[in-house]
This record gives sequence, structure tokens and C-alpha cells, in this order.
Amino acid sequence: LDGANVEIREAVGEDNFFLFGLTAEEVVATKQAGYRPGELLNKDPEMMRALELINSGAFSGGDRATFAGFIDDLVNRDPFLVLADYRAYIDCQARVETMWRSRSAWLRSSILNTARSGRFSSDRSISEYAAKIWHVKPVKR
Repeated sequence: LDGANVEIREAVGEDNFFLFGLTAEEVVATKQAGYRPGELLNKDPEMMRALELINSGAFSGGDRATFAGFIDDLVNRDPFLVLADYRAYIDCQARVETMWRSRSAWLRSSILNTARSGRFSSDRSISEYAAKIWHVKPVKR
């Protein structure tokens, strides 16, 4: 919950924003505590089955080597804390599915997100970075 996530949530409203995962502070604390991603697999059988399915070759035409490096990195390093956020993602997806089943709630949220996303256009972002961060002015052609 930092940077653009905060701005987007403020723009579209908390009810229309599906946030999941560790906060910036929790990420720091998790890493400082000696994050061992493989230990999470014993606590979450569903996550274990998901990784086993990927590792089985089911998504690579039976070739188990295709994703072996990916799985090894997740289980042993996981520098982006993907496994630490897995359960929060699954729980968030359940909230998304619940809203999607309510046609009126989904329609309202979709319209609000679309209508309020204009502020995040690349034109505005680049102009703001140019002025406030890079301190450059546009060049007339």
C-alpha cells in the first residue's frame, strides 16, 4: 500500500479497489525476520498444490523443466514475496468474484473506476514528472 495504489484507491474509493498483500512496513519486517518462503507451503496446502501443478508440466506440454527455475526461485528466494501474498490474493479474488456476481455492484464499480482513472493517464504522469522531478520543459516543434 504505497505510491500509485494509495492514489488510485483515493480516486476510485475503497469499495471499488481490491487491495491485497503486505504493506510496505510488513515487507520490511518480513525480510528482516528472515523470510523463508518454502516454509509457507506447509501452512497452505492449496498453494502447495498450485506450485505442484505448475511444476508437473501441466502448463508446459509436459515439460517439467520449463518452470523448474521459476518454482525453485519462489520456494527458495521469492525476492518479491509472491508466496507471502498468495493467501491475501486468493481472499481478494473471492471478494472480486462476489462483486462480479452482483451485476449492479460490478457495473457501478466498473464505471467509477473507468471515469476516475483519467488522472492516471501517461500524458499527465509524464508532464508531472517532467515538471516536478526532471525539471525539464517541453520543446516546441
